[in-house]
Amino acid sequence: MAGAKNVLGKPLQPCSYDPVTGWYRNGCCETGPGDFGVHTVCVQVTDKFLAFSKKVGNDLSTPLPQYEFPGLKNGDRWCLCASRWKEAYDAGVAPAVVLSATHMSTLEFASLEELREHALDANEVED
Repeated sequence: MAGAKNVLGKPLQPCSYDPVTGWYRNGCCETGPGDFGVHTVCVQVTDKFLAFSKKVGNDLSTPLPQYEFPGLKNGDRWCLCASRWKEAYDAGVAPAVVLSATHMSTLEFASLEELREHALDANEVED
């Protein structure tokens, strides 16, 4: 999706190619028709977050090859559903965010201030 913007209003950067992430499995947290989960937040998962997600009904650590899903482990980057990130934020277990790779539509679910609190790249981006 040429022209996609991140939460900082700049061109959306890739999130991860290993594992390959994104609704379109192109490494970017782009969204579009059919992406009802709004997979737009580029995160770096932790064991604590993965346990939380599994507990609330979204097991992200078990591989599902039929969906080209490798299962995530601590340190992996992944395009997470915006509502799941906000749920984890509210529970105090939000994973770190890569602002430059997080799609602007995320701002419908979480504020830039909330995202910045967990930003991995906060020092790399300009205000």
